[in-house]
Amino acid sequence: MAAERKGWFNKLKTGLRKTGTGIQAVFVNAQIDDALYEELESALLMADTGVKATEFLLDDLRGRVKRQMATDAAQVKRLLADAITDLLKPLEKPLMIGQFTPTVIMVAGVNGAGKTTSIGKLTKHLANEGASVLLAAADTFRAAAREQLLVWADRNTVEIVSQEGGDPSAVSFDAVTAGKARGKDVVLVDTAGRLPTQLHLMDELKKIKRVVTKADATAPHEVLLVIDGNTGQNALAQVRAFDETLGLTGLVVTKLDGTAKGGVLCAIARERPIPVYFIGVGEKLEDLETFNAREFAQALLG
Repeated sequence: MAAERKGWFNKLKTGLRKTGTGIQAVFVNAQIDDALYEELESALLMADTGVKATEFLLDDLRGRVKRQMATDAAQVKRLLADAITDLLKPLEKPLMIGQFTPTVIMVAGVNGAGKTTSIGKLTKHLANEGASVLLAAADTFRAAAREQLLVWADRNTVEIVSQEGGDPSAVSFDAVTAGKARGKDVVLVDTAGRLPTQLHLMDELKKIKRVVTKADATAPHEVLLVIDGNTGQNALAQVRAFDETLGLTGLVVTKLDGTAKGGVLCAIARERPIPVYFIGVGEKLEDLETFNAREFAQALLG
């Protein structure tokens, strides 16, 4: 593992401590018996892994234990890490930039999920990869969001298209058009914070998507949803709702360090397997990294 990635892994391990502690505790001085599986079931449910994913993991684990003829708890814990890795593997997918110029990325999320901050971090990540980024401040309902994005643009020294009190669709259209004219690699569209229950606001998102397609017939190329790891099963409900409205292509999962509900990724993998492009632990610009299933499982189980 490269030194930089090792640093991230250690950060992830610390970040997932709240989620992992309960699961790890099950294996301390444990016998391999029904009681172990029952305790593990409770621990996984407490971590917001969800009923379907928990049942799936326990069935898978029993099969692995039998096949490997595992005799001690440490072995079972390792096999659980393998089971979680395999469950999460389909969520592992890199964000591809470069097939289209610009690659237009729409970013949605409910208020408070860390959407605008994640856009700042994503901009930094893309800039580090050598991509030129144009930001579209289409979250025009919340004055603070525009100001926040201007700060991120400034920090990342990237250009931004914004209008005071402008129409979100108009801002998005202008940004995509400008991105094409200026030969930008990526246009990141920050859409307004939404609750999936606010139907008129969800309609606004559909409109932004339609207008982006008018500016570029192939766009948007990615539709990302930022979800807050703290919200557990509620995050799964958001993924469903936004996917039905917009057709999501990827997820960014934030704030995994502040929660004991990190198991929600397993629930997503089982019930709505949309790729997780990035996960975040912490507030710094570099605290957003690409998602790796094996790393996550190992960090979770310590």
